[in-house]
Amino acid sequence: MLELLRGSLLLSNLGFHQSLSMGWQDWVSLGHFLNICLSDSVAMKGILGFQRQEDPLRPLGVRPFSSHFMGFTEHMSFLIVSDPSIAKHILKDNSKAYSKGILAEILDFVMGKGLIPADGETWRVRRRAIVPALHQKYVAKMIGLFGQATNRLCKKLDAAASDREDVEMESLFSRLTLDIIGKALFNYDFDSLKVDTGIVEAVYTVLREAENRSVAPIPVWKIPIWKDISPKLKKVNKALKLINETLDDLIATCKKMVDDEELQFHEEYVNEQDPSILHFLLASGDDVTSKQLRDDLMTMLIAGHETSAAVLTWTFYLLSTEPTVMTKLQDEVDSVLGDRYPTIEDVKKLRYTTRVINESLRLYPQPPVLIRRSLEDDILGNYPIKRGEDIFISVWNLHRSPDLWKDADTFCPERWPLDGPNPNETNQNFSYLPFGGGPRKCIGDMLATFETVVALAMLVRRFDFQLAIGAPPVSLYCNAPFILTGWIDNRGNNSHHPRFENDRYTEDKTASSSGDAAARIPQKLLSHV
Repeated sequence: MLELLRGSLLLSNLGFHQSLSMGWQDWVSLGHFLNICLSDSVAMKGILGFQRQEDPLRPLGVRPFSSHFMGFTEHMSFLIVSDPSIAKHILKDNSKAYSKGILAEILDFVMGKGLIPADGETWRVRRRAIVPALHQKYVAKMIGLFGQATNRLCKKLDAAASDREDVEMESLFSRLTLDIIGKALFNYDFDSLKVDTGIVEAVYTVLREAENRSVAPIPVWKIPIWKDISPKLKKVNKALKLINETLDDLIATCKKMVDDEELQFHEEYVNEQDPSILHFLLASGDDVTSKQLRDDLMTMLIAGHETSAAVLTWTFYLLSTEPTVMTKLQDEVDSVLGDRYPTIEDVKKLRYTTRVINESLRLYPQPPVLIRRSLEDDILGNYPIKRGEDIFISVWNLHRSPDLWKDADTFCPERWPLDGPNPNETNQNFSYLPFGGGPRKCIGDMLATFETVVALAMLVRRFDFQLAIGAPPVSLYCNAPFILTGWIDNRGNNSHHPRFENDRYTEDKTASSSGDAAARIPQKLLSHV
């Protein structure tokens, strides 16, 4: 998923310049910035990690001087920001002076003028239309949907555990979140946990193309003749055509349903047969073209799909490394849920479960960087920038800075008090930005948190996850084998939890094992910013 190039990188900070020659494994293209730079490259750790205690640039003779850094490649220059006050200035205090810039350019082919890439009046109009759809009654309905979808995944894992099969968990989490987002957005059941249909493959084809474009050194897709001679681009365009046709059909069907229904639209309107966001927008009388609706739906599909899958993947990795946290988590889930599907009231009581997700988002934020482009001259700290400057706000750096966090690299859900507010950019002074901040903050932050909390709770209620013995170190460049072991009684509940001793699994002799399944999780997660 990551593409590496040969070349040289020029680092500049407050007048200091140093040219670095790098080989194949050390050169980093734009995609690396979009993928949290967990690279072993000392140059990259310097660019996005210069606040770290180990001072990674020192072996190269490069000394970091402040909380912003300038990088250049042959194709672009960009300012990297790792200071919460500067992040607040860009995202909130002076947000009107910044656009999505290069991000909008990369995603234009699939998102068009959707909510994430859109700027100016289009963004304001679409946000005002979409935000009311995420009301309390809709959220409560979606929590039921999250539970049903996760239960289908649990059944799939039951079979894998019984057959002692290897399971690629990242792929299953991706399919789980695709099924959820399809129903939540436009009442379409991808059913991707069971089958691979043409539309499912089309969605993944488009997602892969978006990832590829984020790391491509040359935008060959802009060459007019390229679409006619490139088999890959032909496949992408065919996939886009199928997705657009499917969305057009869904929009037409939904419009007919809205025209035929007698239910009066109101502030917390929900159609029981179709509680989707699309149905709400059409029932509200939203005056918008089908093209704009497609852009909105595709934007939310991409933004709400891979990000949630990545959060779940990293959360289970972290839990596998801290068995005491897993035990505490399972105890809370057993106490609150029992063998029921979660309700919105249950989710509010799953406070430690929520803190696990909060801490996972701190250590592995999705997205790892926020991208902006200056629309006018500005001053960031004491650093002047010109109009048209591309800026990467390193959420990764902010979330792991030892100046901002005690034991910054340690997975510790207890750092967030259970009786305190959920951490966000406001109460953490912009040192915590899992959903961005300011006017352009993710509108689905609460829904995404509930989605991952429900999935996490239902999975740990039935299964235990452990890193496989002899697994290679986890990074963005390797696959991390997991061992999934489920203890399941006749009701389908996890009635016994295993003990962990000396980082090796030891079976509780009172439990009855239904088998082991090694689950492989590729750690190559690209999030759309």
